[in-house]
Formats: sequence, structure tokens, C-alpha cells
Amino acid sequence: MAALPRTAAAPAAGPMPLREQFRSGKAELLAHFLGTRATALSATRLIRALTRHADATLCALWEHAALPPGAALVAVGGYGRAELFPYSDVDVLVLLPDEPQLDLGLAGEDVGARVEAFVHACWDTGIEIGSSVRSVAECAEQARADVTVQTALLEARLLCGSKRLFQALCDATAAVMDPLAFLRAKTLEMRQRHVKYEDTPYALEPNCKESPGGLRDLQVVIWVARAAGLGRSWADLAAKGLVTPFEAGRLQRHEGTLRLVRARLHATAGRREDRLVFDLQTAVAESIGCQATRTQRASEVLMHRYYWAAKAVTQLNQVLMLNIEERISGSEAAPMRPVSALFLDRGGMLEVAHDRVYAEHPNAVLETFLVYQRTPGIRGLSARTLRALYNARTQMDARWRHDPANRALFMDILRQPQGITHALRLMNQTSVLGRYLWVFRRIVGRMQHDLFHVYTVDQHILMVVRNMRRFFMPEHAHEYPFCSQLASQWDEPWILYVAALFHDVAKGRGGDHSELGALEVRRFCRDHGIGRDHTQLLEFLVRRHLTMTQVAQKQDLSDPDVIHAFARLVGTPRRLDALYLLTVADVRGTSPKVWNAWKAKLLEDLYRLTLRALGGAQPNLDAEIEARKHEARRLLALESAPAGCAEPLWQTLDVGYFARHDAADIAWHARALCGRIDTQEPVVRARLSSVGEGLQVLVYSPDMPDLFARICGYFDGAGFSIQDAKIHTSRSGWALDTFQVESLRLPDGEADAYADLAAAVERDAAVALASTGPLPEPSRGRVSRRVRSFPAPPQVALHPDERAQRWLLQVSASDRSGLLYAIARVLARHHINLHLAKISTLGERVEDSFLVDGPALDSPRLQLQIESELLDAVTPP
Repeated sequence: MAALPRTAAAPAAGPMPLREQFRSGKAELLAHFLGTRATALSATRLIRALTRHADATLCALWEHAALPPGAALVAVGGYGRAELFPYSDVDVLVLLPDEPQLDLGLAGEDVGARVEAFVHACWDTGIEIGSSVRSVAECAEQARADVTVQTALLEARLLCGSKRLFQALCDATAAVMDPLAFLRAKTLEMRQRHVKYEDTPYALEPNCKESPGGLRDLQVVIWVARAAGLGRSWADLAAKGLVTPFEAGRLQRHEGTLRLVRARLHATAGRREDRLVFDLQTAVAESIGCQATRTQRASEVLMHRYYWAAKAVTQLNQVLMLNIEERISGSEAAPMRPVSALFLDRGGMLEVAHDRVYAEHPNAVLETFLVYQRTPGIRGLSARTLRALYNARTQMDARWRHDPANRALFMDILRQPQGITHALRLMNQTSVLGRYLWVFRRIVGRMQHDLFHVYTVDQHILMVVRNMRRFFMPEHAHEYPFCSQLASQWDEPWILYVAALFHDVAKGRGGDHSELGALEVRRFCRDHGIGRDHTQLLEFLVRRHLTMTQVAQKQDLSDPDVIHAFARLVGTPRRLDALYLLTVADVRGTSPKVWNAWKAKLLEDLYRLTLRALGGAQPNLDAEIEARKHEARRLLALESAPAGCAEPLWQTLDVGYFARHDAADIAWHARALCGRIDTQEPVVRARLSSVGEGLQVLVYSPDMPDLFARICGYFDGAGFSIQDAKIHTSRSGWALDTFQVESLRLPDGEADAYADLAAAVERDAAVALASTGPLPEPSRGRVSRRVRSFPAPPQVALHPDERAQRWLLQVSASDRSGLLYAIARVLARHHINLHLAKISTLGERVEDSFLVDGPALDSPRLQLQIESELLDAVTPP
């Protein structure tokens, strides 16, 4: 590999020539770095060369500032440990004697002026310096009170000036250092940082410095080791027995990977940027040399590589921090309580009886997690156990996976009454889960660029297992009472845990992951002796885990044919219960923003309607409608509505209206339109939604071809997102449409503000609908960074419905404000009538379905034109 270019020695002519030399020298180093093969060694050489370049420039500026020899310039922080990334801050300490006017022979004002001139010269030169000016006594006082100052001084490095003064600083820092207190403070600080960065190394836009598994986790280990006098490098820790030579090599390897990613990220962004944001992932991937494959983008290859390094760093950080704590606190010799012949209880941590437990008893690997579940008081695994698992990877081979004893142990883990989620997560953190379920190993750290998943595949799967587990825990019954009710009647929860483990396990292979996953779960059942009935149920659940969501959100649940088709697919109430529970757990585990009360209601409605169909109930629409009318009359009477006020409206409506609305909505509509069904002015009424945040809006107006578009145009301009729409036209030619909307302008959690918005919607929407002018142009809403970085091509499909009476229009596109209005304008332009709209938003992707008709759809030529215009309308600007 070519050596990095040398930078010339800094001249003493002043800051102006230095500025050009510093900037050109840095640019030369970066150009050479970007022009050479991307390796960990190249990144290490770069950060050391940048450090030397900054050292030379600062020393020249120090000399030019004519600061007296009794002072010292000290590098601290990351610059102090000689790790200067392309756009890192350059942190320095100007160290002065405790009595500068005596020791330096200068007046205090003169010293201050020279220091200020030095700092200004640094900035003028282009060094983004972070500076502090202190005496040794001040440093010691601040270090005693602030662990951050202790950390910075721990890595102090003399650049130029008084060696005697610098040694006094080192002695003072050592004197105030309490290794155990420092370790506890840094551990707490690390936990807080992990929480801030989502507490996972698998964030989709991780901070390669601060996120769990980032460079900071490695630096924390070295800091606490240095504070305790245990060493300054991985080699030192190995010499002290804190890490094995193998672990030291792994630490160096993963540290090199993270350094390479951070250095390339800085160089690619041209600024200090430690987050692997979507906008930069592809460019960084190409810079590092990651190549796209048949099933993965180059950015996904990069992130997979990053996640593997971050996961290993997380594991090794945990081992080392526990090891160092035991060494400092002296708890290595603490008495331990035997748990079994192979395991001990070390103060609430599960410890192997000796270092060769797994080599001599390979089955003990899985037994570790079973004992963890079964033993009260065990909070986690000790450093010795974590290290033994880390070093037992070679034991976890194909023969180990096929061992019947291990298969029985794994099933025991899934059948335990508690600790399942924690055990599986711990198995994933220690890489045991992927070593046992080889199919799971393939999706560890795999990104999902589908605009609605916010976790990697393995994290999503374990989140779904957690959600499923919570349905069976009484303390969580208040979260989703209906799911908890169904789960309480389920006799074998482990079946649902297996379904959750396998539902997405075939992601990223190409092909239908549901079908491939069904094959994988069948193989699992065969290998683990699971009976035929359970195997068939698991295959069904994995193969159909997306079906219930698709039916609930895209099809007309008031259509008996839809319900009976879904009932035939499900087959039995037991399968329906299992599929419903898996669907809710899956959607909830996708993203915190995807699940809402509206989706919950759709799924629960589909469940209840299907259960009735499976019970043999024949659809009796007339009886159902009469029951809804009766309940609506009762509700109207409770609200003191005039007797018979609903009848004039109901006489104008057909069965489709009553089939699509429940009794509460029917009563609300009747009360709102009482005595107004013949008015020629649009009527708009709004109320707080009965299914989560937002508003329900009723629009009653003379029908016209562009009515739906005008309504959508109003909501677009007023900053509302339409979650659902029910469209109906009365026999008298009036439109009675209802919408479920949410404001895009209200912060999360401010549902009370919707009460104030309702009156504004009633007033402003009526004015907008009364307008007869041309439809306004839709706003070309801005798309998110994620959509820009990973665009999904829009799709439009138009085909006859099952009865060949109307047309089903399906649109899939990246979400943005104004999207539904853009679609509605195209429909209005071609005089297409809308009968039903199913609006489904999944994260940052929409999948909308419309039931439409109109003369234009009978012409193949016009069909193609309409589809083309729709594609243009939904394509992001």
C-alpha cells in the first residue's frame, strides 16, 4: 500500500502562510486516502497523519505567539490520543503555572493577550479548535468534580512547552482519580448514551461514534482500564489477562472497521458527520468498495458489515467492562452460590463453573439460557460466561446444531413460562441464536429499505416475539385487552413464538419471503419433532402472515364475499385467533408510527366478522341493517333527538350505506343532518375520532364529478392526512362521505387541540366545497430523506372487481403530503365515480385501494391514459 504523503514542516513566518499550508496539506492527505484502497490500515494511517499535521501547525502557531517556555500546550480528548478524523474537533488545553505572573515573568494581562492571539490564529489558520486555559490546580479541582474533565485529562498529550508543568498535570490527575468511582460514572454515562441512541447497535441511521457498538464503546473500555492502571491498549489488556489474544485481535479488527467507516463518512460528507444517514450510506458504501448484489443494495452491504462489527463491539464491551469491574472491586474472589454442576451464581450473574465448560459439555451452551430463565435472582451473564460463549463459537457447528439434546433444550427454552424474550435477546447478543438457527444468522443485521420498517430483520423478529409474549402476561393486559383475552384461551403459546421467530426469517433472499419462510418453519418442525397439526398451523401462519393486514386495509369489509373468502382461507377459529395475534404483534413491531387505533379497529372488525362466518352464520344483511337502525334510534333517543328525525335521511340511502357504517356513526349522521337533507348548501360536521387521535368528518353535499377531489384538496391545503374514506351517494343524488383525518401540523400527543380544529374544519371545508372554480394545483409535498435515498417505484393497477361491475384501482407509492389529492384530480378529470376508498399508510409508503366506475374505464385507450396520468401524479417531485 502506498505511504501517505508527508506534509512540510510548518514555517515560522506567521499564520497566513500556515493557513495555506495547513489546508493544502490536509487536502492532500484526504485526496490520497480517498484514492487508495479502503482498508482499516489506510484509515489508521490517515488519522495519525492528520494528527501529526495538526501537531506541527499548532506548535508553529504556539511559537509564533511567543508564549513563554513555562507554559505548555496540551492535546486532550480524541486529539490527545492521536485519533484525529478528517473533521474532528481539535481540543487543546493551554496549561499555565498556578502563579503565571511569577513563573512566566509576565503580567497576567500580557499572558491573557498572548493566549487569545494564539487561539485566534488557530481559527484563522483553519483549525477548528476547542480550547481551555487553566492552571494545574484548576485542572485538578475541575477533574475532582467532573468525570468528563477527568476523561479528557486522562488522554492528555504534550505538544510543546514545559515538560515539568505537563508532568505536574499528570501527577495531579492521577491523584484525584478514583478508579472504581470513575468506572461506575462511565458505566452510567454509557447507559445514558445508549438510551439516547435507541439502545441498539442496529439503528437504521446509526452514529458510528456514539451509538451502542460504536467507537465510543471501545474508548470507554480503554479509559476505565487506564484509570485503574491496567493498560493503554488492547495488547496491554491482554498482558494483564483481561482479554485473550484472540479477543484482542477481534477488538483491533472491529475498531479498524469502525475507524474506516467514520473516516470515509467524514471525507464523503466534507464535514463532521458521524451518523450514517440515508443520504450518505450509498456514497460511503461505494467509497469503501461495497458492491451491490442480486438481493442487496451497496448501502445494505455496508450496513450489514457495520452491524456485524457493532454487534461484536457490544459483546466485547460487556465482557471487558464486567471484567475490569471485578478486577477493580476485588469481586473476583467473592463467594459464589452453586446453581448446578456447571453454573454458579456470582452476585446475581450466571457464571460458568470453569473456563472449559462449553468445550467439555457443548450442550451447556443452550443450557445456559435455560438456567438463566429458571433461576430466580439471575439478572444476566457474568464476564466469564460471556467470554466462554464468545470463545465457544467453534463448538457451535453443524453437529452441535443437529444434536437431539440441543434441539430438546431449545424447545424447552420456548416452552418456559417466563424469560423467553430476555433469553432470545441474550442468545442473539451472544450470537448463539444465529449459530443454532442457521437460517436466523442470515438475517442478523440485515436492513429493510421498505420505507416502514425501522429495525433490522433480526431486531424486528425479536420485537414481534416480545409483543406476542406480552399478550400472555397479565401485567400487560391493559395495553391490548382483546389480544390478551384471546391469548388467555390459547393453550400452547410456544407455537406462536415459533411463528414469530420464522415469519420474516427468509427476508433478503429474493422471491416471496412468506413462501420461503414456510419451507424453513416446516424444516424446523421436522427437525424438532413437532407434530403434523402444529406443523401445518405454523406453515399457514408464516405463509399468510401478511394476508390479514392486506384484507383489512385494502378490501371492503362490508362485502360478505370478502369476509367469506377470507374465512375459507383461514378455515378454523383456532387459525383465525393465531393469525390475528401474529398480525397485531407483527404490525406493532414494524415501527412505532405504523400502528394506530384505526388499523387496530380494521383488524378487529375483520376478526369478528370472520369468526361469525366460521361459526356458520349465514349473511342476513336485512336483519343486520335493522339491528343497526334499532341501535341508532336508541342512541338518538338518549341524546334527546326529535322522534323520527332519522327516517327522511334513511329513506334516501341504500343497503350499502348501512353495511359500511356502525350504529354510532349512523346515529351521528342522522343527528347532524336532521331537517337539512333538502338544503342546497354543503353540510360539514366534525367530531373527535372514536378510534384514536384525529377527527371524523362528515360531508353532505350535492354530488358532482370533482367533489372527492375538492374535499381532498381542502384537507391537503389545511394540513390534514386522510386515514380512511367512506363514499356514498344517496338515491336523491347527494353525496354522504365520511373521513378519518389527522393533522400534520399538530405535535404528537396534542390530541386535545383537535377539539379546537373541529369548528375550523366545519367552517372552512364548507366554504371550499361551495366553490365552483377550477381545482387548485396540488402541493408537491416534500419527501423525506429516507424516501429520497431509497425510492420505491410507484405502481398503479386497474382491473375489474370480482363481479365485473366496477373497477378496482390500486396505487402504491412513497408517501408525501398532497398525494391523495393528486390521485383524486386525475379521477375527477376523467369523470370517474368513486364508491370506496381504503387509505393505508405504512410508515413512509402508501398502499391505497379505490372502487371506481365511469364510462372512460370501458375504453382500453383511456384506461392506459388514466394509469399513465396516475403514475405521473404519484411520482415524487
